[in-house]
Amino acid sequence: MKKLDHSQEYLRVLTIAGSDSGGGAGIQADLKTFAALGAYGMSAITVLTAQNTLGVAGIHAAPPDFLAAQIDAVASDIGVHAVKIGMLHSPELVHTVAQAIDRHALPHVVLDPVMTSATGARLIEPPAVQALVAELFPRAALITPNLDEAALLLGRPVESAADMPIAAQALLQMGARAVLLKGGHLPGEQVLDLLIERGAEPHAMQHERVDTRNLHGAGCTLSSALAVFLAQDLPLRLAAEAAQGRLYGFDGKSLIHPSQIAGANAAFAPSDAEIARARAVVAAFAHPDAGGQGAIRVDGAMVERLHLEQAKALLARAD
Repeated sequence: MKKLDHSQEYLRVLTIAGSDSGGGAGIQADLKTFAALGAYGMSAITVLTAQNTLGVAGIHAAPPDFLAAQIDAVASDIGVHAVKIGMLHSPELVHTVAQAIDRHALPHVVLDPVMTSATGARLIEPPAVQALVAELFPRAALITPNLDEAALLLGRPVESAADMPIAAQALLQMGARAVLLKGGHLPGEQVLDLLIERGAEPHAMQHERVDTRNLHGAGCTLSSALAVFLAQDLPLRLAAEAAQGRLYGFDGKSLIHPSQIAGANAAFAPSDAEIARARAVVAAFAHPDAGGQGAIRVDGAMVERLHLEQAKALLARAD
């Protein structure tokens, strides 16, 4: 596939993943992330789930031939600049996706090996775990397991920060080209994520834990952001740092070399949708009807003057 001229057209990113009826994870989270980062999102649904905040009530896998048809329809017409892979319930689905990657030479594949839900439900058949390793590890530019998923892949627990480099290296030895091992399940005020590539030293990314209960879909959001940044041709390490930064609300990062400036600008610059929304907020508060009001409605949603200040700051970054 030709290198994309990002100034002329939208990045086109495909999610191959399960549908979350609750809207917090799966393709729903992926498409929201693509849109927030200014990419055009497409989807091939692997599994339908009936779930909400209390748990997963049911799973219905797509027939493999229909999954293949979804991917073929998108890749043959619209084109794909990066792929995020999520929930694959069975070895047949894994094999279907592997064949599609080869058939269409799909680039920048990010594999999030979804195996359990946030509520603890098992989302993958045991034979599919071996299929993931054999067929998708070698085809993915990056895999993004959390500690529970890494333990299932390795057949042993990963229980401490000291275990993480050993586990990540073992995943490389199983065929992965690069691993972002997420340490959010460990206790403590600091969270450690570890990026390791073949032939390179591990790169630790540490940050303060966000005090929130809204963790459902965090892994989907991170892997989707990574796919967008890889589609922008960012180096893997910079893409991982940018995805983590966007996930935690940062609007920029420190750099150590001028060659990183263009990539960081691409990752952190406001999207067209964010700019349009900010302009709408500023215009609404500038209208005479909004004079002296602390809160108004914009496109049916309530916004306050703190949102006005945020909108002005975003537009200042965009200029």
